Amino acid sequence: MRLSRSLGAILARLAVVSNRVSVPSGDGAKRAGGLEVALRPALQHNGGVWLGWSGKVGARDKLRTRSIKHKNVEYVVTDLTKHDYQEYYNGFANRVLWPILHYRLDLAEFARRDLTGYFRVNDHFATELEKVIENDDLIWVHDYHLIPIADALRRRGHSNRIGFFLHIPFPPPEVMTSLPNHEQLIPLLMQYDVVGFQTEGDAGNFIRYLISECNQAREMRVLEIDSQQTALSLNGRQTRIGNFPVGIEPRVFQRLARRNMRSPLVKEMVASLGGRLLVIGVDRLDYSKGLIQRLDAFDHFLANHREWIGKVTYLQITPRNRSEIPQYAELEEALGSAAGRINGKYGEVSWTPIRYVNRVYGRSALAGLYRTARVGLVTPLRDGMNLVAKEYVAAQNPEDPGVLILSRFAGAAIEFNRALLVNPYDAESVAGAIAEALAMPIEERRARHQALLAAVLDHDVDRWQREFLAALRGDDDVMGTFQGRGARTRPRRQRPEIAYSGPPTVRLTPVRKSRGRMPA
Repeated sequence: MRLSRSLGAILARLAVVSNRVSVPSGDGAKRAGGLEVALRPALQHNGGVWLGWSGKVGARDKLRTRSIKHKNVEYVVTDLTKHDYQEYYNGFANRVLWPILHYRLDLAEFARRDLTGYFRVNDHFATELEKVIENDDLIWVHDYHLIPIADALRRRGHSNRIGFFLHIPFPPPEVMTSLPNHEQLIPLLMQYDVVGFQTEGDAGNFIRYLISECNQAREMRVLEIDSQQTALSLNGRQTRIGNFPVGIEPRVFQRLARRNMRSPLVKEMVASLGGRLLVIGVDRLDYSKGLIQRLDAFDHFLANHREWIGKVTYLQITPRNRSEIPQYAELEEALGSAAGRINGKYGEVSWTPIRYVNRVYGRSALAGLYRTARVGLVTPLRDGMNLVAKEYVAAQNPEDPGVLILSRFAGAAIEFNRALLVNPYDAESVAGAIAEALAMPIEERRARHQALLAAVLDHDVDRWQREFLAALRGDDDVMGTFQGRGARTRPRRQRPEIAYSGPPTVRLTPVRKSRGRMPA
């Protein structure tokens, strides 16, 4: 068993599984964005393995799994066939799970073959993971792409402690049960020892789902561990369910922002503003981000607050995403049209109201741009947490900070009650918040920023991974409370005498003969 010590506690090696892997840049792979920022410190601290899709699609006879070792982390990436990619990733993960988990039933498209492909690829990941894990490794699985991993490992006889963290929202059971065959997929989360969510509301929605859908025989027991975790015992098996809000490395991001104020990109941007104030939005191209509604709100702002015409510039950075899925291609076209319409309506020869950019910028460049912006506009229709909001706050100059406008439907809104919280569906409300933020006195800006920065520092990425892994290890103080409440316990790391019999049979209830939109 490979171990490292931290604050007197012995930590097992960590095995992380996610759809994409952030391989060190020497391999030439793309970076994994927010997931990389969140996971890399935990892996480097404990040492371990990070496994997932390589991002490459190829013919079945040319598929390969590669291992890249860097410092004390082994990165394992595996290819997929085009068939697997279409069914697992483009199909079930992003055309069914993503919209339903974001409350968008109207955009979900279910096809039976996609669910089969989803289970097949998860089984492939479990096969590759089995080759590199050790008996005492802690296994941490991430996000909606990989729900069945624990079940696949349990059926192979692995009794490692396995945790799952959902980075996006989990809707109430009234929405979740609209997922075809939900009863075959969602209860598999009970094969994990810990299931983590961004907010208390998301964790509560999952518990309500289990009670309403999995408790027909009334064999479920609910036991509270503390204010953030609840334990459920179902047929003798215990799973902890809790909220673990993900954070960033705030002090690292503060240094990035200060340093990159002097970068050529930021200097050029500031010079091009000509003394105008900057409003910034940074989002992936996704319908959950409320981008069309945001542009509509900026249109209302200019119409209702004409004193700001020619005095403010809105920069929206939106890298393309999943462009092979029709809804995303349609969204890209609609955004370009909306930005052009607004610029044509209000723009002048010497001033363009909106700068709409579809390219990717690195964290360093974004940190410098955030610091120059008087307003950070973060208005998703639904978001698990939203790290852009936290990065914007961390990047600000405490002496002259900008103002965060934040959707009340982002998980970050729970921690950020001193932001200007808005309903992203209400264009007039968001327009008013933009005007309020631009005109806000410096004393109020400083007071709000101080409170927001304190929240960012309190719920940083180190606390997130530390608290989740403590729950996953089953620290004695927590387990003592758990056992004291009468829950049945099971031996740790004792392999059951069962034989693996392949992936689960997907028993699909008839939904429709061909792909089509699900009814709302």
